Amino acid sequence: MYAIETHDLTYRFPRGLGSSLVPRFDSSAPPVLNNVSLRVPEGSIYGFLGPNGAGKTTTLRLILGLLKKQHGSISILGKHFPEERISVLREIGSLIESPSLYGHLTAQENLIIYQKIFDAPQKRIREVLDLVGLSNTGTKKASEFSLGMKQRLGLAVALINQPRLLILDEPTNGLDPNGIIEMRELLKQLQREQGITILISSHLLSEIEKLVTHIGIINSGSIAFQGTLEELMNKREQGANIVLETSDKEATMRVLEQMHIRATAEHQSVVLPFVHRDTIANIARNLVQSNIALYGIERRNDDLETIFMNVIK
Repeated sequence: MYAIETHDLTYRFPRGLGSSLVPRFDSSAPPVLNNVSLRVPEGSIYGFLGPNGAGKTTTLRLILGLLKKQHGSISILGKHFPEERISVLREIGSLIESPSLYGHLTAQENLIIYQKIFDAPQKRIREVLDLVGLSNTGTKKASEFSLGMKQRLGLAVALINQPRLLILDEPTNGLDPNGIIEMRELLKQLQREQGITILISSHLLSEIEKLVTHIGIINSGSIAFQGTLEELMNKREQGANIVLETSDKEATMRVLEQMHIRATAEHQSVVLPFVHRDTIANIARNLVQSNIALYGIERRNDDLETIFMNVIK
């Protein structure tokens, strides 16, 4: 089952208001979203990636009902949205862009408001404060919080109703490296121990790689890739190279040419496309027999950033 499933989601921003104060849409203008079909498996941590302006936040706003759907369908936790909007939203926690907080209230006082709105148990306030590391803020007002502390409090608000689905837009904004690690481990814990499905957008590709089980990449309003992290990482295998460091670069190139292996010289190394390990063993043997000292053999993979750039191009 999918926690979130969209089909042919298309959206255009209005071009001002008509004479009746109704938003006016230009059907000839390129859509912000173009037939976006998102599939977020239940129980997954789904990383939603894309360059600035690709349509990530617009997609999340449509899923949450913050923008009115124009074309396509949305299903959340097996229910049609927005037809069953109220019952769906009771099972969702979200943090979109900057958190909405009452600056003149403490962390606990902010949470009391949302606890009453969602009719959550009062003990839940202490639980989420402990979860996000804000249990010792005391009488400090939210307006005095750092950006990172505000992000933590926003996450606490999103968790107050014990959601089945958590939707987070750049939740690590303003966090220092230690805070980013703590946020990553917290999200993993929520997914692992409580079975919460998490949809997270982020521009920190190295963090996404360490966190998610599934990935969707959006570019210019269209889905460019969707699948498991493993499927995306398989593209790394396709872009892998073998780097040889030897005592004689030119002689190494001649040996590889005799073996009908295409290679290129790079600084003090020789680079060839990824080959089977038996072939690597033969290369090493031939180099030694040719009196060429072999100092190192390294497998060089594309990182997630390189794969991401290749996908969106």
